[in-house]
Amino acid sequence: MRLSSMADYAVVTMSAAARHCGQQRVSAQQLADETGLPAPTVQKLVSKLSAAGLLKSVRGARGGLKLARPAAAITLADIVEAVEGPIALTPCSAHGRHDCTLEGACSVRPHWPAVDAALRGALAGIPLTQFSRPAAFAAPLAEALA
Repeated sequence: MRLSSMADYAVVTMSAAARHCGQQRVSAQQLADETGLPAPTVQKLVSKLSAAGLLKSVRGARGGLKLARPAAAITLADIVEAVEGPIALTPCSAHGRHDCTLEGACSVRPHWPAVDAALRGALAGIPLTQFSRPAAFAAPLAEALA
């Protein structure tokens, strides 16, 4: 499985926003500058992340963007789902999808929800704080997951 570029960029954007926690609010342009992502991409992500309740936009002289809740309470699952929708490895396991030609006779389909739940659980176990730390702290996470 591979995350889409937009889901990856959403994690990058949220990590940058998390590094501003407790400081002044940040603009989408500042996030673009810090991450090296194109401003239109960051703006699109900010819109999706705000709609999902992960970022909060404040207007006015002291306005800008901030995390809608503490970084420790935002998980990779939250971010991925904000951009991609519910985690589903196959189209047939996505709720309400019935576009598989094998659906009527497929013996594997009933098992995909358990796989999706396991993947979501793994992503839900990784808080945004893990990604907003310097890279030196990433090694313990990799070792814990191994």
